[in-house]
Amino acid sequence: MAPFDQPDRTDHAAAGKRQRSATAEIVFLLIDNFSHLAFSCAIEPLRIANRVAGRTLYRWRLASRDGVSAVCSNRAVTLVDMGLAPPGRIERLIVVSGDQVQQASTPDIIAYLRRERAAGTPIGAICSGACVLASAGFLDGQVAAVHWEYHDLFAELFPEVRLVRGVFVADAKFITAAGGTASADLMLHLIAGEHGADLATAVADQMVYNTVREATAEQRVSLQSRHGTRNPCLMRAVTLVQENLEEPLPPARIAGALGISTRQLERLFRHHLGTSPKRFINQTRLTRARNLLVQTDQSITEVAVACGFTTPSTFSKVYRAHFGISPVAQRSTLR
Repeated sequence: MAPFDQPDRTDHAAAGKRQRSATAEIVFLLIDNFSHLAFSCAIEPLRIANRVAGRTLYRWRLASRDGVSAVCSNRAVTLVDMGLAPPGRIERLIVVSGDQVQQASTPDIIAYLRRERAAGTPIGAICSGACVLASAGFLDGQVAAVHWEYHDLFAELFPEVRLVRGVFVADAKFITAAGGTASADLMLHLIAGEHGADLATAVADQMVYNTVREATAEQRVSLQSRHGTRNPCLMRAVTLVQENLEEPLPPARIAGALGISTRQLERLFRHHLGTSPKRFINQTRLTRARNLLVQTDQSITEVAVACGFTTPSTFSKVYRAHFGISPVAQRSTLR
């Protein structure tokens, strides 16, 4: 794989108005099982920016633990340019990871990142890469974005980090993006800041990307879209459920917080979601439990407590009834 594409001499007057003299050097550290989608969405805007601008605004190198290759989560193999040797003066080092993130924070990776931080290298992360930065101790007291699938894991392991639901964080010491197409949003934001909004817009047009999001945009499909309703009372009830999984609120308290009767709450859930409030609460708790079982090494007891179950035996019984498999077997199967 070539480290960067030679740009086409495309004439684009709008982009050419804001040219910098220096070429930004970026290193992407690819950790096995990284997200191919997140990586592609991060690197392609840089290639296209070179092409549209008609000169090399960005160069990049790829790094991995062994300095030979890295395997992404879809099993494709990407050849890299270097191992964990010092990359020299670069504009930014970006960690790209994905599945099995707890195995990603190996001692050599952590040592490498700490060495680069000490050398003054700006460091960022995409997808689950924020978990690696947090493991290195970089994000304590900081704001960070991580893929929504890892929110439960992240909140359990790194409570001192201020996790946001937005697609990226670009105004913090360590930039982070949630992965997927959020990587493109972050890169377009950086391109706009470094070379102007006209170039970023031209790059988005080349990507046929017409929904560029601001940092605060929600990662997931809105509650209204997911549940097919815009009923504000129901949406507030769903939010209360999601915000109180460790100590679940009974339907009566949710109804009281909304200023309606329990019977009205029942009707809302059955009419719009086809289920009862109690069943919806349990399903939401069990979904979080499933995430924690797969993504963390927490004991069954710890997972049960984190999801509002009083005893492991109760948790196991409810879990088996819902998923048809015990928590222990679920963890083994999905891993």
